[in-house]
Amino acid sequence: KRQVILFILCVCVCQTGSETLRYSLAEEMERDAFVADVAKDLGVSLSQLAARKARVVSEGNEQYFRLNQNTGVLTVKETLDREEICPQSDVCTLFFKVFFENPLQLIRGEVEVLDVNDNSPVFPEKEMVLEISETLSSGSRLPLESARDKDVGSNSLQNYSLETNSYFSLNLGTGKDGGKYPELILQRQLDREDQPEINLLLTATDGGSPPRTGTAQVRIVVVDVNDNIPVFGREIYEVRLAENSPPEQLVVRVVAEDLDEGAYGKVRYAFTQTSERSRQLFQMNTDTGEIWLSGSLDFEEAKKHEMVVRGMDGGGLYAQCKVHVEVLDVNDNIPEIALTSISGSISEDAPPRTVVALFRVRDRDSGDNGRTECAIDGELPFSLTPTFDNYYELRTEAALDRERTPEYNITITAMDWGTPRLTSQERISVQISDVNDNPPEFTKTIYTMSVKENNNHMLRIGSVNATDADAGENARVSYALVPEQGKKPNVSINSENGEIYILRPLDYEEVRAFQVAVSATDGGSPPLSAQAVVRVEVRDENDNAPVVLHPLPNSSAKAGELVPRRALAGYLVTKVVAVDADSGQNAWLFYELAKATEPGLFRVGLHSGEVRTARAVSERDAAKQRLVVLVRDSGQPPRSSSVTLSLTLVEGFSEAHLRVSEEAPTGDVETPLTFYLIVCLSSVSALFLITLIAMVVVKVRRVRRMEVETGLAFPKITEESNSNSLPHSYLYDVCFAAGTVNSEFRFLRPLFPCFPSGLPAGPGDQRSSVCSQDVANLGEPGD
Repeated sequence: KRQVILFILCVCVCQTGSETLRYSLAEEMERDAFVADVAKDLGVSLSQLAARKARVVSEGNEQYFRLNQNTGVLTVKETLDREEICPQSDVCTLFFKVFFENPLQLIRGEVEVLDVNDNSPVFPEKEMVLEISETLSSGSRLPLESARDKDVGSNSLQNYSLETNSYFSLNLGTGKDGGKYPELILQRQLDREDQPEINLLLTATDGGSPPRTGTAQVRIVVVDVNDNIPVFGREIYEVRLAENSPPEQLVVRVVAEDLDEGAYGKVRYAFTQTSERSRQLFQMNTDTGEIWLSGSLDFEEAKKHEMVVRGMDGGGLYAQCKVHVEVLDVNDNIPEIALTSISGSISEDAPPRTVVALFRVRDRDSGDNGRTECAIDGELPFSLTPTFDNYYELRTEAALDRERTPEYNITITAMDWGTPRLTSQERISVQISDVNDNPPEFTKTIYTMSVKENNNHMLRIGSVNATDADAGENARVSYALVPEQGKKPNVSINSENGEIYILRPLDYEEVRAFQVAVSATDGGSPPLSAQAVVRVEVRDENDNAPVVLHPLPNSSAKAGELVPRRALAGYLVTKVVAVDADSGQNAWLFYELAKATEPGLFRVGLHSGEVRTARAVSERDAAKQRLVVLVRDSGQPPRSSSVTLSLTLVEGFSEAHLRVSEEAPTGDVETPLTFYLIVCLSSVSALFLITLIAMVVVKVRRVRRMEVETGLAFPKITEESNSNSLPHSYLYDVCFAAGTVNSEFRFLRPLFPCFPSGLPAGPGDQRSSVCSQDVANLGEPGD
């Protein structure tokens, strides 16, 4: 029954300047076997162990250990076989490093793999055949093939034993390298005729507990006399071979001479006491002694090979020599870049000299062939800083800007110093994380939008747009109105897309334009913002009908305007004045005659609103005329208003009045109207006084002769005043409206003095008997 004794030695943590952890572990331990409590040995709490992302990295390509971040326990990943890991070493040490982040820390460690007795001694051949001359003298020593035990120390090969016989005893010899080998000592003379062949069992025993053994059959053939042994020309053959030597290359030729003749003088060569790996790499010609290279040498695997060559003659006598092959290193290994730690993302506001990655460069060659250097390709804001044991830190060298370069693909080139120089590359991708260092930017500083008046509620009139050069939440822009103290906004804004909406209907006649300030704020911390101005222009709609200012639509005058029956074509009767609260084309007004008592008697100016006679007034025309004037604007659809004019055709206006009325359209618009008014007022006042005195005198003298006259007689004045004013017989009122010319006025009423019939007229006057009651029939003047 095979038993494995497991040795777990105490954990030795050596607090040296380099903080190296040293442990030991027996081989053949099961998977996940306990090695050490690293967290306890380092004095690191389990929370720190996980927070700092502690991990173990073994040197070389194989990873033998794993570190549990939750317990801090170091365990083996797979069962360790010391003979496989360190086949030619008495001491087997595995090196590892413990890496911590935040901050970056590296601690060396080593685990010595202790040997257990899990391998039995093994002879190269199961049967060893010795041909011995019968004349061999007693006490002669016959070396035998040594057994090999992969274990080391006390578990290695310790002793040989030979089954009991009458011819040979066993002795242990010690070679120059300290190794033990068995040899037979002849105790008494052999006799081929008595016993031509002797079979013995050779047993090799190691020092394990329990010990392990291996056996080989020794067959001794007794031959005739052969009294000369082969002799090699040199005891040691030394050869130097480059590791890139091609297979089948001749390494060396060993020669042994035998003075015997015939079969006893023919020497045959073979390897003995040679490792299995050397037997795989080298091949011997048994007849010529030539040693050929049969495999590929590797300096990094084994720097030298030692072989023992035995030359045996036909009589069974042999001699041995050693062949030492030194393997020369050539630059056949490229540098290897092994990333230990890397930060996949780094903030753009990281200060210079921030560590981004940690890596190691390894070249398995030696000398200058294994000496390496590193560099970064291209002009990048990064640099390499060597630390120790060929470790390098990748650090930032300058300020970073994500908006300019969001990602860096860094190519690290490692180059050795061999000839030719070999290189390798490793590409590292570093993402630059965003910080909120850019405020939003509007596409315009002033946005101009327009809307028609009388709009609907929440009508969209446009949008503003702002962009942010940052990324993620830092680039998410929200919009808002900048509040104005004491003002109620007319618009609202969609905080997500910047669309502008009118809150309520607008009136162009009240508000023609307004502006608001809009802010765009990003989602960073702290948030950054920018402002723009939105100007809203209100477009006019034809929503106001024309308003007639003159004559007033609700005027209560019954007589209205007086038109003399002797008026000619073009006589100015009155002027309709209207305004429209709209603007532009919507406020352009047109006047037209919608309805008239005599359709062909009057006309209205299309643009001026002047009411004039279209032809001379005739006696057949009715005394009362009614006109409906329509005022229409130019909007779409057009709006209109109307006003009704009442005209009275009267007789008795003076020739001067008619001439003034007829000449008014062609009169000089630059006549000083104020001067005319003063003269007219003076004349009217004087005329009033004279008339009053005359009436008193007439009443005293002709009281009984006064008669009521039914007809109206207008005085006839043949001359105008020197100042071009109207005759003294008329009282008039001048009314001005915006846009009228100086010649536009209207007559209110003439002064009709009542004279008794038969009263003679004064000099220069023409009178008619007028009844005051008839005058009242003419109606009151309009305002």
